[in-house]
Amino acid sequence: MRRRLSLIMMLTAWLLATGSHWDLVQTFAWGRMIATYSQSMSLAQAVRLTFTPDNLCGVCESVSQAKQQQDAATPPGDSKAFGKILLVFQPQPVFVAEVTVTGRRLVCETSPAMRDRSPPPVPPPRLLV
Repeated sequence: MRRRLSLIMMLTAWLLATGSHWDLVQTFAWGRMIATYSQSMSLAQAVRLTFTPDNLCGVCESVSQAKQQQDAATPPGDSKAFGKILLVFQPQPVFVAEVTVTGRRLVCETSPAMRDRSPPPVPPPRLLV
């Protein structure tokens, strides 16, 4: 239940951040217009009349004004991301397991795959002053 709620919250935040909520409202308005027009004419005529730019309903006008305000509020330079991509997870070293049979016992030794790499100096070198 908790995972489902977090997924719904993430989807809602994504929709609001990208401005897709206006697309959902516009789709609702088109559906309502088609349903209203189809009561007095054929479905093909209702769809044609719904999508003509001269025949906008109040919701369609509100959505177009809100989209224009949203586009005007965001500066053009902010639309593209810039900078470096930071890696959150560092790569883990690869380990190789060597299994040998000695008598009736199995001996398993794990070692890093990069054997030729020298270990760092211990203790670290000091600066001579």
